[in-house]
Amino acid sequence: MRLRPRPRPNLRLRPTLRLRLTLLNGVLLVGAGAILVLLAWLLVRDALRPTDELLPGTTVVLADGRSLDAATWQRQLVDSASGELLAKGLAALLAIGAVGVVGAYAVAGRALRPLHQVTATARRLGETTLHQRIGYSGADDEVAELADTFDAMLDRIAAAFDAQKRFVANASHELRTPLAVMRTEIDVTLSDDEAGTADYQRMATVVRDASERANGLVDALLVLARSEAQTGRRLGRRTECDLAAGTVNALSAVRREVERIKLAVQTSLEPAPVVGDPGLLDRLAGNLIENAVRYNHLHGRLWVRTGSDGQRSWLVVGNTGFEVDPADVPGLFEPFRRGGRERTGARGSGLGLSIVRAVCDAHGGTVAAVAQPGGGLEVTVNLPAADASAPDLGR
Repeated sequence: MRLRPRPRPNLRLRPTLRLRLTLLNGVLLVGAGAILVLLAWLLVRDALRPTDELLPGTTVVLADGRSLDAATWQRQLVDSASGELLAKGLAALLAIGAVGVVGAYAVAGRALRPLHQVTATARRLGETTLHQRIGYSGADDEVAELADTFDAMLDRIAAAFDAQKRFVANASHELRTPLAVMRTEIDVTLSDDEAGTADYQRMATVVRDASERANGLVDALLVLARSEAQTGRRLGRRTECDLAAGTVNALSAVRREVERIKLAVQTSLEPAPVVGDPGLLDRLAGNLIENAVRYNHLHGRLWVRTGSDGQRSWLVVGNTGFEVDPADVPGLFEPFRRGGRERTGARGSGLGLSIVRAVCDAHGGTVAAVAQPGGGLEVTVNLPAADASAPDLGR
């Protein structure tokens, strides 16, 4: 076993923010003090000139009985006072500078303490500690703003982790159900010694239906992943297409189911040009139409509208059906949500509206849903029109 050498300690003084603030404060304090000492020295030299008003040749008698020329006495007085002022001023400047640097270091450390809290919290963060927050309660300053921003970021990260865990759990549950159905059906049929051709045909039918359900779920997950991967990035394919054409194709795909449950279909398909990935946009229209049919009732209604005003193009799909609580509408765009229905045994994978939202985000659009009085839902998709997004084609 080869041991890695221990990292050698870094003896170089780190230019931390606290040290830089301390040095800046010290430089400013010493510089200001030096300017004051210089000004005092200049003022003293200018003020100590009493012999300028005396006649030339005037002598001055000192207290010890000596007689000096007035100019000589003035020069000695100025030199003595200036030297003493400089010596004491520099000593005071050094003392004040030292006290100021120490005080600035302490004050900077206290002011930057919340930043150390942010660093310590970030180092402790892990999948099991995302609930921790800084909880800064000091003055409402820039540090408080940083701490609040960090706490808000942690809230978003924790929500993303929770959503990811729910997504994995739900996807596992959805995939486990058809697999369990197939295994149970196969085990029951194989354990029956008297099973005949009809039993094996029934088993094959059940296994085929379950495998189709699992395959549909996997396809939906792949589309969802592909759509979310392009959110906020340039689309892999950018082609001018019409939402109305995709809607016509989607309506044609569900024609038999519409006839089976005798839905009244109302359409108003005006041109709705957009620029984007044709496959994803067709999946968007298909999911909305399929959901509107799947969650409708016998002799219900289905209405579809498309149009454009030059700046945005829209697709509106509405249907009758079971009642949806308005409070549950935002959750319908989360994966594996079916408007209050139990997940187990419900038709569809519960990813239809999640894919619609992801496709809208990838194309810079929005999607909204409104619960209809008496039951049903109306979903409105708004995307940038082709004319409005044309300059982006060359990027």
